Amino acid sequence: MLEIYERLGTHCHEPVYATVVVDYEKRDRGRLRLTSTDGEEVRLFLERGKPLIVGEYLKASDGKIVQVQGAVEDVAHASCDDWITFAKACYHLGNRHVKVEVGERWLRIKPDHVLEDMLHQLGLMVSHEQEVFVPESGAYAGGHHHHHDDDHHHGHAHDHDHSHGHSHPHGHGHDH
Repeated sequence: MLEIYERLGTHCHEPVYATVVVDYEKRDRGRLRLTSTDGEEVRLFLERGKPLIVGEYLKASDGKIVQVQGAVEDVAHASCDDWITFAKACYHLGNRHVKVEVGERWLRIKPDHVLEDMLHQLGLMVSHEQEVFVPESGAYAGGHHHHHDDDHHHGHAHDHDHSHGHSHPHGHGHDH
């Protein structure tokens, strides 16, 4: 069993001994009992209130390095062509304190038919996907930094139903 009390951030040059795959809800917790991808028990004893970051490295009490990966989970993906519509969607979701992952004129939430209907009515195209969900952390969580360095989900073409008469340019202006 690996016991973890130390976080190393998203850069580490030491070899990774084990990997844990964690969904977004569990990444919010400080105390976790997980199983590594190799089947070894991993226990986390970390400060609460600072969510684990996808790609982050942890150090076990015996010095071994464990990396956090995001679990692929069900998400609703909504996108549109103009920033005003997108801003309104973010505003309305934020007003409801919904966890939202924000991209360039696309966002992701956990599936919720009431919210999806609202987004559709605002003029966004909504589809269901299986992706790693990395919502914005709270604005007051301190030192918020974007952790999309190994981005697996920017600008990939989605097979949306285009019968709504929306033109849908993809992959423009992704600044990294």
